[in-house]
Amino acid sequence: MSTFAKRERLLLADLLETSGPDAPTLCEGWVTRDLAAHVVVRERRPDAAGGIMIKQLAPRLEKVMEEFAAKPYEELIQLIRTGPPRFSPFNLKQIDEASNTVEFYVHTEDVRRARPDWAPRELDGVFQDALWSRLERTARLMGRSAPTGVVLRRPDGQTAVAHRGAPVVTVTGEPSELLLFSYGRKSAAKVDLDGDENAVAKLRQAKQLGI
Repeated sequence: MSTFAKRERLLLADLLETSGPDAPTLCEGWVTRDLAAHVVVRERRPDAAGGIMIKQLAPRLEKVMEEFAAKPYEELIQLIRTGPPRFSPFNLKQIDEASNTVEFYVHTEDVRRARPDWAPRELDGVFQDALWSRLERTARLMGRSAPTGVVLRRPDGQTAVAHRGAPVVTVTGEPSELLLFSYGRKSAAKVDLDGDENAVAKLRQAKQLGI
């Protein structure tokens, strides 16, 4: 049975392939080759991937990233398609869904929305609910460094508090767009910000909500 993570993995691989190795992305300083290398290293080199979150390990991550980025681009795409090694935790369905659904969705949009002619994907309600569920669980973590109070709001009125504080900025959009906003893709996320004018400006200028 297909899962959201598997679907988004294949969509990302196809998009990276058709875009070529030197296409722009929304990840600052990265072209598609760099993004592909990041995805592969994250799944296949746990000894280096810790550098994504742990500053002291960043030099090793950078070195391993450079090694993978130097590989043939077609090889990177195939490694993304085939997924992690057999004994990787990412092979477990629950971990794959929890860790990769958002990862692959965001990176797919990193490539799509770097194009001048992009348009939002039509996402079904079940997938939107899945993204919202993940956003609800991580909103406080992602919003811990926000410069204002932040409430994330779906069009149907459901809300998640990302950061307690005043003044409060309410960010309204579909879960998929709120997720992109929360991950720092503010200029490309289709959301509305409501609140004190200065607070809205501060939130827009923040690199991302938290992590």
